[in-house]
Amino acid sequence: MAIIRWVLARFILLADFLYKPKGINRSQQEQTEADTQAAKLTLYQFKACPFCVKVRWGIKRLAVDINTKDAKRNPQYANELLTGGGSPKVPCLKIEDDSGDVTWMYGSSDILTYLDERFSVSPKLA
Repeated sequence: MAIIRWVLARFILLADFLYKPKGINRSQQEQTEADTQAAKLTLYQFKACPFCVKVRWGIKRLAVDINTKDAKRNPQYANELLTGGGSPKVPCLKIEDDSGDVTWMYGSSDILTYLDERFSVSPKLA
C-alpha cells in the first residue's frame, strides 16, 4: 500500500508541476487590492494532496498570492493548524479579517467557493 501511495503522490506532483492554469487579468489597481486582501489568507496544505492541488490551481487561476504552509513537512505548521483550526485535516484556509478575528475553513470545495466569491472579476457591463 505504501508503494501505491508513493506512486500516486509522484503522479500528483507531476501533474501539479506540468499544469499551469491561466490567471485572470485585472487592472493594476484591482490586482493591488486583491494582493492586499490575499495577504490575510494562509493555506495549510500537503504538497501531494490532490485536494490541496485543486485549491492551489484555483488560487493560480484567480491570480492571487496566498501564503502556503506545508503542514506535513513542517511540525510547526502542523501544530498551528491543529491548535488554530482544531483538526490536522488539509486543505485548510486561515482567514484573518480586519479586526484580527480568525476563521479556519476546511474542504477544497468550500475554500474554492469562498475564493471565487472574493477574488473573481465580474464582467463589466457595456
